[in-house]
Amino acid sequence: MIKAAVLGSTGYAGIELVRLLSSHPEVEIKILGSQTFAGKKISEVYPNLVNVVDVVCTETDIDAAAACDVVFTALPHGASKAVIPALYEKGAKVIDLSGDFRYDDPKVYEQWYGEEHPRPDILAKSVYGLCELHRDEIKKTRLIGNPGCYTTCSILALAPLLHNKLVSTKNIIIDAKSGVTGAGRSLSLDVHFCECTENTKAYKVATHRHTSEIEQELGNIAGEEIILSFTPHLIPQKRGILSTCYANLNKEMSTQDVIDVFKEYYKNEYFIRVYENGLPETNHVAGSNFADIGAVVDKRLNRVIVVSAIDNLIKGAAGQAVQNMNIMFGLDETTGLKNAGFYL
Repeated sequence: MIKAAVLGSTGYAGIELVRLLSSHPEVEIKILGSQTFAGKKISEVYPNLVNVVDVVCTETDIDAAAACDVVFTALPHGASKAVIPALYEKGAKVIDLSGDFRYDDPKVYEQWYGEEHPRPDILAKSVYGLCELHRDEIKKTRLIGNPGCYTTCSILALAPLLHNKLVSTKNIIIDAKSGVTGAGRSLSLDVHFCECTENTKAYKVATHRHTSEIEQELGNIAGEEIILSFTPHLIPQKRGILSTCYANLNKEMSTQDVIDVFKEYYKNEYFIRVYENGLPETNHVAGSNFADIGAVVDKRLNRVIVVSAIDNLIKGAAGQAVQNMNIMFGLDETTGLKNAGFYL
């Protein structure tokens, strides 16, 4: 059995990770870290886990966590920087759900996070944990920067087109919408019920940090620097992300031509579902680790519109972390993740 520690276990991504690990046939949850709820059973914080997971939460203990086979760090952005170097130097395998270890270039991190990266030496050893793109590197690493939710949804939507050089790299637009759990469990005015319900709004326009991750990964695929327009929106639902991506085609193609490209690119990917007809919706993926993708070609403009949907807490966070763990430990990567979405 893989002995697992989850640090930051009581946030939304952390608790989804606990829920998924609790039914994983190859995992035993040994440590649940929580500064806020130390001394309480996780099932006291989240009653849905009564008789399922009754582990007592503890404050962060680096030595105890590093003694586990894998450590998931579901800590706030910035907190991971203080914890992960100590874990890594003790030989731990770490899957980090924050943005601290997702970058190829520490200067890009500095540009978007407004501070120098404290451990560029360890950053250089991390692997960007988008499983469908970096499976071989994931198998060999001890540190994974688990991708963000917007990034996973958007990168998967555009990767086949850029890999095959079918679209212009100069004017890509991504319009993405997220459920409120994407903001985390911490309280702020923006996520109060009365601020969110019956309301949709754009935020962090042209400044959202996930822009840099999307540009990094799509640039690596295209073999050139990519600068794109990314606009996130908050929508009045709990979970799910829908990304609508616009790109100008380099040649005339039909909708079926584009769908065929996607089907070929993702033909061996269990968690990528390419639609033959119609477009994905968030209720098709909610509660699952699937990424659903559909496309339409606008013949008038010679432009392709790709729509992708994921559950931001599963494929966009906890489920992808489990998928990464499965790959790291040589398991079938679908282990513990094959359930269908909720739909209702």
